[in-house]
Amino acid sequence: MRKQERRAWICLMLAMVLVAGIGVFGYRLVKNGGKWASFYGNTQIYTDGYINRGTVKDRNGEELLTATPEGVFYSPDRVTRLATVHAVGDPAGNIPAGAINMFRSQLIGYDLMNGTYDTTANGKSISLTIDANANREAYYALDGRTGAVGVYNWKTGEIVCMVSNPSFDPQDYLYYDEQSDEDEEDEEEESIYFNNFLDATMAPGSTFKLVTSAAVIDTMPDRDQFEFECDGVNQLIDDREDSQLVCVREHGTVDFREALAESCNGAFGALTREVGADTMKKYVKKAGLTEPVDVNGVQTAAGSFDFPDDNDVRLSWAGIGQAGDLVNPCAMMVYMGAIANGGEPVQPSLFKSATFIKEKMGGKSLGRYIDKDTAAELKSMMKNNVVESYGEDNFYGYDMYAKSGTAENGTDTPDAWFVGFTGDDNAPYAFVVWVKDGGYGSEVAAPIAARVINAIGPVYSEEEY
Repeated sequence: MRKQERRAWICLMLAMVLVAGIGVFGYRLVKNGGKWASFYGNTQIYTDGYINRGTVKDRNGEELLTATPEGVFYSPDRVTRLATVHAVGDPAGNIPAGAINMFRSQLIGYDLMNGTYDTTANGKSISLTIDANANREAYYALDGRTGAVGVYNWKTGEIVCMVSNPSFDPQDYLYYDEQSDEDEEDEEEESIYFNNFLDATMAPGSTFKLVTSAAVIDTMPDRDQFEFECDGVNQLIDDREDSQLVCVREHGTVDFREALAESCNGAFGALTREVGADTMKKYVKKAGLTEPVDVNGVQTAAGSFDFPDDNDVRLSWAGIGQAGDLVNPCAMMVYMGAIANGGEPVQPSLFKSATFIKEKMGGKSLGRYIDKDTAAELKSMMKNNVVESYGEDNFYGYDMYAKSGTAENGTDTPDAWFVGFTGDDNAPYAFVVWVKDGGYGSEVAAPIAARVINAIGPVYSEEEY
């Protein structure tokens, strides 16, 4: 009798283990089935190591890549290939964030019930959020310079433009024979695959004053009484050249609002010292600039900042976007989206999945970066920047809010930045433009932003067509 009981218990335990195992396998199948099915060893969906099914289109239906058993074919237009390759990707996987790698299971037509079974063997068509025309305009506007341009809809989170330069023609590299050019420099080869928008960090220059401004708004109740006398040199410590906060010109007496519009380094150095190192550490974290941004499972580079509490000179420089400040362009774009959206940014995405409800209700919130009233005041100050410094007529009639930046980088020519957003109901775009060794942000990066925003144009809901 006891033997039978023991055997019954053993059978019950084995059954429980079997059920648990089936449950674990089922969970993993649901979660990872697409990755398993798209494994490179699956000869059904790969030919000579390249995916052989699926089509990638832009948001407007323009074909950017088609994979067939006869080969992988990109757009027939060379500029389109150069402008979109970092979004579309390459079959060899040198661009991890490219659609051909990120959305492989969708391309091959995988689903839980049928696996990769496809009677046509053509795979599926997926749509990216990017606008190929806007990408082309960004590529043309960069004009061969190293840089990055990013634009996203701050309501839905859709990345409408993502361009990184230097770029390369994926059709030329598709069947690249490594033995044919052994003398090619590894560093040069890697730079063309590197996505400056997602993977790079660089000094933000005066665009960072928008973070410092948020700290000032929240912690300085007497900010309306703030005044600073800028003589263009702004000496912090007598007779020490390394303690000068040099401005491009003498600004004279400026208040808080004028200091941002004039981008006065001396004034913002003083404001940074007033709010203090601990507050700056808190606000750069609140702004989402110290953590990676998730873009469809791809993590961007995380920014890094140093706000010393025992060195006023270095603290001042850090508050104006220099010293050890390093920011990721995508993260800065999302921060612009936070200001535009009342303090709560939406998560950026490259995969076109927005529905009518999503367009009305907005994308997935990343949480509160800025208090609503603080965002409203920053927005007002950024509008003042456009009116007083950049000129509203330069932005094709869009409701523009912006801040330029000129970041010292150790060379004779600084990097150029322009960040901001449009407030139009049918054009809710947050943007970032960075040009390495470009010069002044308002002169170099601002026209690029205007050109790209104009190329995108307004968006309309189904009711408005």
